[in-house]
Amino acid sequence: MYTIGQVAKMFDLPISTLRFYDKEGLFPNLNRVSGIRKFSDAELETIQVIECLKQSGLEIKDIKYFIELCSQGSISYPQRKALFEDRKQAVEDELKHIQRTLAMLQYKCWYYEQAINAGNEDVIYAMLPDHLPENIQKLYDLAHSK
Repeated sequence: MYTIGQVAKMFDLPISTLRFYDKEGLFPNLNRVSGIRKFSDAELETIQVIECLKQSGLEIKDIKYFIELCSQGSISYPQRKALFEDRKQAVEDELKHIQRTLAMLQYKCWYYEQAINAGNEDVIYAMLPDHLPENIQKLYDLAHSK
């Protein structure tokens, strides 16, 4: 069993966040000893899932719905799986967007390195759009994909 302070340190969360989660009903089986919250390994796992879902863009009200689904037992497995499938797709979409952004940044770093070395952009313009060095071409193509 862990105190709220120990759990806050483990997850680098403010104590107030853990109290808020408790108030919102995200720890339905949380034990209290003389009014003091005692977190078990089950709550630690719940916090990991909560933080994952938050990072994926899910709002607390939707996380609360997920916790309610968990309390329904095996009958809610399909809904829980669907929620995670949806979040997985959202994160994959975000990752693709971030990869395109990174590719553009890498391409532009190369671009301006070439421009600095040449004193102008003429050599680069002559290579555009499809005669760039292979590794740079991949970055360019990814950065300009939709």
